[in-house]
This record gives sequence, C-alpha cells and structure tokens, in this order.
Amino acid sequence: MAPAPNPASAKAPRHVAIIMDGNGRWAKQRGRPRTFGHAEGVEALRRTVEAAGELGVQYLTVFGFSTENWRRPAEEVSALFDLLRLYVARDLDKLVKEGVRVRVIGEREGLQADIGQIIENAEAKTRFNDKLNLIIAFNYGGQDEIARATRRVVADVAAGKIKADDINPDTFGAYLDTAEWPAPDLLIRTSCEYRLSNFMLWQAAYTELVFTDTLWPDFDKRALENAIAEYNKRERRFGGTEAVAT
Repeated sequence: MAPAPNPASAKAPRHVAIIMDGNGRWAKQRGRPRTFGHAEGVEALRRTVEAAGELGVQYLTVFGFSTENWRRPAEEVSALFDLLRLYVARDLDKLVKEGVRVRVIGEREGLQADIGQIIENAEAKTRFNDKLNLIIAFNYGGQDEIARATRRVVADVAAGKIKADDINPDTFGAYLDTAEWPAPDLLIRTSCEYRLSNFMLWQAAYTELVFTDTLWPDFDKRALENAIAEYNKRERRFGGTEAVAT
C-alpha cells in the first residue's frame, strides 16, 4: 500500500483567503466570554501568518471585521478594535523583520482616528516587504466593496475618463479594494459553516472552497497544510473543460 501523502509536501497556492470563524463557540465550550475567544483567535492569526510564510503562500487575506459586525454588542465590537490595536503594537516590528507587507481593505471612513492611524502606520512601515502580503479585511463587506467600486466607475464615466462600453470584468476589477492582487486560489472557512458571509464575493468566482470543522482559535500550521493538500486534489477549470495549471 502506498504511503499517505504528506500535507506539508503539497504545493502552496499563490493566494489563500480565510474566514476566521468560531471564536465565540470556542470560548463558550470553555465557559468563557466571547472576547476571550477573540483574543485566542489573534494567537491563531499569528500562527497562520508564520505558517503561510513558511509554506510559500504569497498572499494571505483574512476576514478581520465585517461591516455586519457593527450589529454585535458594543462591548464585543470595542474588544475587537482593541485586539487590532494589540496585534499591531505587539507584532508590527516582527512583521517588518520577517518580510511581511500589511495591507488593509474595507471602508475606512467612520473608523476611530487612532485605528486609521494604526492602519496607515502598519502599511507604511511594511511597504517594502515582499515575502508575504498580509491583507486584512477590516470593516469590510463584499457587497459594500462592489457598491463602492460601482460609484467610482459611474463617477469616471460621468467625467469622461472611461466609456460605458469599456466596462468589463477586468476593468471593473481595477476599481475593487483588491485591484493590486490576484484573486484567491483557495478560500478556507473554519468552524464548519458553509457560506461566504459577504466575503470577497467578486474575487471568489473561481476560488476553491475548503470548509473545516476546526474552530479558528485551534487553527494552526497543520490545519493550513491539510487545507492546501485538499486544494491540490482539485482540478481548476475556470469554466472550461480542461484543468488549468495555476
């Protein structure tokens, strides 16, 4: 019998996106508040960023805070913002040293002033790094992103910068928050939920989806390797009849 494939030997996709879900359930299982689960989720993010770099992933996009998360209790929203502050304060120098470039996508208008400054500082300090692009979707929603992009397209058409007949998927994609990066090859959602939850709706048109029952605070390098191994079993056709090399 042939030996089982080693997940660590699987070729890493260029761009991995992750919906980091399950912090609240993880905390509830332990009789702790949801904020405790979010704090442990930050530790999982640290592990995953490190693992992605080690495995050769070039772009890692994580869903940090959605436009719908504002509906959560004010205490929990405040805790999520505090965790962003803590993550950047504790890890920014390490990210710079390890060659990680930080970018943040989403709606920045309306965020607290210090959060905006934290984002700008993280992007500025890491702008010359090129080992791994860490893209954090913060105050982000896929439908909101498409609506914002549409407003910019309409404004450019009205200003005569482009013609309506020139609009196609490629030209429209250039107006999205993610215009600089390739679409995700692999999207992972933790906690055994089977939906995109308004994350990268345009970009995920031909992305391979992997759902795992691992709760996000338990996610680690092995879990990422397993998802990549599953990805490498897929044949990507992009709507055609033959597999396309990626």
